[in-house]
Amino acid sequence: MPWLVLLFFLTAALYASVGFGGGSTYIALLALADIDYRALPIIALICNIIVVTGGTLRFHLRGLINWQRIWPILTLSVPAAWLGGRIAIDKDNFLVLLGLSLAVAAVLLWVEPLIKRTRQSVSENHWTKHSFFALAAGVGIGFLSGMVGIGGGIFLAPILLLTHWSDSRRIAATASIFILVNSVGGLAGQLMKSGWGEGNAAIIAYWPLFLGVLIGGQIGSFLASQTLPEIWIRRLTALLILYVAVRILWV
Repeated sequence: MPWLVLLFFLTAALYASVGFGGGSTYIALLALADIDYRALPIIALICNIIVVTGGTLRFHLRGLINWQRIWPILTLSVPAAWLGGRIAIDKDNFLVLLGLSLAVAAVLLWVEPLIKRTRQSVSENHWTKHSFFALAAGVGIGFLSGMVGIGGGIFLAPILLLTHWSDSRRIAATASIFILVNSVGGLAGQLMKSGWGEGNAAIIAYWPLFLGVLIGGQIGSFLASQTLPEIWIRRLTALLILYVAVRILWV
C-alpha cells in the first residue's frame, strides 16, 4: 500500500491546485490495484470530500462562490447522487460504466484548457438562457457521480464553460462545491447500499490513503498552483485516466 498512498498524495496535491478533488484518478488507481470494486466508490468519495473541503472554504473566503446562483444545481444534484449511490450494480456493469466514465473524463480534462482559450467572454446574464441545461446537467452528473464514485466536477466544469455560465475562476469554485456536496450524497447512498459495517471496514482498512490525500490536498492548495502549469497537470492526469479506462473496457 505505500506506493498507493504516495500516488494518492500526489493526485490530491495536483487536483487541489486546480480546484478538483481527484475522484476519477483515485478510482483509476484503485482499479489498477485490483481492489474490491464495491469499495472503490466509498474510498474515492471520501478522498474527494477530504480534498475539496479545504478548496471550497478557500473559494468561499475569496468570494468566488455565488450561492444564490448555484443552489438550484446543488438542490437537484445531491438527491440524484444519493440515488445513484443506492443503486446496486454487478461487477461487470460497474466496470463498463466506470470505464466509459473515465474515458469521457479524460477527454474533458484534455479539452477544457482549449475551451477556456477559445470561448468568448460574456456577461453573467447568460445564466438565465442556459439555466435548464445547467440544471439538467447537474442531475445527470450527480446521478453518475453517486454510482461510480466520481465527484462530478470534472464533467460539470466544461459544460459550464461551454454554456458561458461565468468566468473560469467562479466555475472552478462552483465545481469545487459541486464535488463536495455530491460526494457526500453519493457516499451516503453507497454506505446505505453496502451496509455500514462493510463501509466501515473499507474505511478502516484504507485509512492511510485518507491521510495521504489530506496532506497532499493542503500542500496542493497553497503550493502546487504556484509552481506547476495547470495545462500539463490536466493533460498528464487525462492520459493516466484514459489508459485505465481503455484497460478496464478491454478486459
